[in-house]
Amino acid sequence: MKRYIASIVALVLFMSINVFATPLDFSGGVANEYLYEEFVFITGTPIKFTGKYTVSEKEKADEETVSYKFTLTSEDPSLEGKLDRTVTYVTALSSYDDKGQTTGQTSVSKYKETVKLGADSYTLTDYQFSKSDIIDSRPAADFYSGNMVGRKVYTLNRNQGTVTVDITGGNVGYENFWGSTETQVIDHIIKANLPAREGETENNWQGTVSVQVSDSLTKSLRYSENNANFSSFDGGYVRVTEEQMVSKYDYYLPSARGTLSLNQERVPKLESLIVPKFRDVNGHWAEDHIKKLYSLNVFEGNSDIFSPNTPANRLEFTKAIMRACDIRVNMEETKTSRSTRRKRNEPVEVSYFKDIAVDHADYQYVKSGVDRQIVQGVSKDSFGPNQTLTRAQAITILIRALGFENRAPNPGYYTSFSDDRMIPSWAKDSIYMAQQIGLVQGDAANRVNPNQPLTRAETSTLIVRFLEFLEKDLQKDYREHIMNFN
Repeated sequence: MKRYIASIVALVLFMSINVFATPLDFSGGVANEYLYEEFVFITGTPIKFTGKYTVSEKEKADEETVSYKFTLTSEDPSLEGKLDRTVTYVTALSSYDDKGQTTGQTSVSKYKETVKLGADSYTLTDYQFSKSDIIDSRPAADFYSGNMVGRKVYTLNRNQGTVTVDITGGNVGYENFWGSTETQVIDHIIKANLPAREGETENNWQGTVSVQVSDSLTKSLRYSENNANFSSFDGGYVRVTEEQMVSKYDYYLPSARGTLSLNQERVPKLESLIVPKFRDVNGHWAEDHIKKLYSLNVFEGNSDIFSPNTPANRLEFTKAIMRACDIRVNMEETKTSRSTRRKRNEPVEVSYFKDIAVDHADYQYVKSGVDRQIVQGVSKDSFGPNQTLTRAQAITILIRALGFENRAPNPGYYTSFSDDRMIPSWAKDSIYMAQQIGLVQGDAANRVNPNQPLTRAETSTLIVRFLEFLEKDLQKDYREHIMNFN
């Protein structure tokens, strides 16, 4: 599980794209492929350091070890400054598979840090750190949060004085196929007991620094026109992966106070997607949504006919959602495992439902959806693969994929839709949450039409809105809302 301390897997310097975004260490620093920078307040005034870093990670079944190494110099050419830091964090993981959750306990196993400023040298002589995280693994995304406390003690020139930094704070984050964001809010209380400077009787001071840092990785679709006049296609979609790190320091020190910001972006990664060639969607109101999902392989097929106004069925929608969440099913592996079972005389796999066989081309999507608690049958032993999909069913599946089905108020509440009484009891929580997160809205008469069948075009619009939530809305909630209003 890579969820907090260093989800950046990097055995070489500055990987182009992280596995998913997580701020580096706990100092508010930001980086791109070429440069790392952070502010240091150990002297009582902010000093900007820049340079390089490396990250290495080792994983075991129930433990992660992450090591950072920073080699930095003062950005101010008039100030001779150098910072060398090496630190290793160890996270012990405890999995609760029946609950779909994991906890992590993090501590420091090794540390070494020296900050040289002119003739003065601050050496880290003690570093105590404790961090605890909880991860809730949902089908469409993993959500996590944590809390941390720590203390760093620096000695000036071996025995001339000390600077103690008390650390408290927390982090929140998510990770899904479409992106990831982690935001840390960390408070530092700095206490200095240093030798008196010329003309002073003492040099003891205290100050605070609040650091907010966020690392976000996002994938988005952009349409690229084909500039050639004579071509077999007009254009296609490009998937763009971008990563940005931002941080803000609010400091209140005896000799200085204010706010400082850092911002770094990595070079985007571009991936051209397949070009859809449906003949019956040109000019259709859902044309863009249909083409997007086909380019992403959410919809598939060799036919040039999509039939956008045909009612969607439960199997089609289940398969599309599993693909949209990038919850892939390896069909070849499934076939191999069946063959292996037969050779070993192990029991043959039995379908969850009597109306879709194990050897059906799409059975594994249904099986995986049931195992992940995204979909259910229409009865105990029937899935109803060819049954028409209703809006209530579709919305419920999407909310389950997000894991938001238990976030609705206590039973007895009403939604704001004018046809609230028409919402099936099993779908009310999901429809309520779908409205809260902007996944659905009422029609001109403020009706959600829960029992109305969905066309293939309407399902494409609903899935695209679901993907936009994963791509944009989560990042806004986990970064902008925290950093702007904390």
